[in-house]
Amino acid sequence: MEAISWNPILEALLFAAGDEGLSLDQISSVLEVSKLEAREIIQKLQDTYKDEMRGINIVEMAGVYQLVTKKVHATYLKKLVESPANHTLSQAALETLAIISYKQPITRSEIEAIRGVKIDGPLQKLVSRLLVREVGRLDAIGRPILYGTTNEFLDYFGLKSLDELPELPLLNEGELFNEEADLFSLKYQESEPI
Repeated sequence: MEAISWNPILEALLFAAGDEGLSLDQISSVLEVSKLEAREIIQKLQDTYKDEMRGINIVEMAGVYQLVTKKVHATYLKKLVESPANHTLSQAALETLAIISYKQPITRSEIEAIRGVKIDGPLQKLVSRLLVREVGRLDAIGRPILYGTTNEFLDYFGLKSLDELPELPLLNEGELFNEEADLFSLKYQESEPI
């Protein structure tokens, strides 16, 4: 029987988990190995990243393991974030921002349930633009991160508080019309690019 190569599997799992990361219990359960074996697998992948001079690493924060970029590359990452091509928000980012602003605090999985697609890229862009930030953790299994808007969000959209957000139109029998993104699209198109 051929030995399993755990590095690419663990790497894929951590990538898919995004900024919420994976606990040792989750890794152990998914890989169907003991916690001790899971910890050894994590350590081997961490060693691989160090030995091969890679741009990412695995860190443990608040009981979860995450893929992160190495600080040595911060200058280049900053250039990427500040490049002119990154000064506009995509429709996906606007939709994600609208959901967060109306439903905050909210987890990534709750946003994805509303949008029906993964939101790792748009969420990352909103966080890097300081329009969205982590506001806590949900008291549930895995302690997922809760997201909310920032003062920069209020400034950008010319709001004094979240109370000034436009009301969502109602449909039949009190059902909310789900066009939060359109409200932001109009304001975003009227504003200068960030």
